[in-house]
Amino acid sequence: MAYQDAAQALVETGRRIDSRGWAPATAGNYSVRLDDGSIAVTVSGWHKGRLTVDGIMRVDGQGRALSPGKPSAETALHLAIYRMFPDAGAVLHGHSPEAVGLSRAASGASEWVFRGHEMLKAFPGTTTHDTERSLPIVENSQDMREIEDAVRPALLTPGAIPAYLIRSHGLYAWGQDLAEAERVLEGTEWLIAAERAEAGFRRAWQP
Repeated sequence: MAYQDAAQALVETGRRIDSRGWAPATAGNYSVRLDDGSIAVTVSGWHKGRLTVDGIMRVDGQGRALSPGKPSAETALHLAIYRMFPDAGAVLHGHSPEAVGLSRAASGASEWVFRGHEMLKAFPGTTTHDTERSLPIVENSQDMREIEDAVRPALLTPGAIPAYLIRSHGLYAWGQDLAEAERVLEGTEWLIAAERAEAGFRRAWQP
């Protein structure tokens, strides 16, 4: 994808994500791999509901700026995904209260397993509800390398989904292009919300 097209697409995606309540304050960061191998990424400090193309910049594969601006502090995590998955074309990072709440409620857990949901088909390669998929959960850190090292084994496990949770922080999702990354993010958020609703109903209906 060319830079100008990617920048406009990221602006539109950011506004949709913000409208769902998944990007409060200036939280969240998004990126697209460009045709020349560089990365279009959101600039640090921009509110995603008010994002414009001025809030998008280019960096190289090491995170060095190729255009004016300061890239998101978590650009390193985007670059880690692009290194691990050569087919990845876009990465989205949201901060929904449901995703963060799940990560905190599952204290000490290294994953959350979704079973039997039709929405599991949002994950690439999943063609049936009659299966299960694990969402990795890793501890938060201000050192992006620590997060990358902690999550890498789970992400490289055969059958792993293109998403993971950072505890008390937020959800990462990616895909071959921006549309697929948004589908994975939205599908994962739906699964988290459905599990929360189910737990609430079970408590309400206990005799």
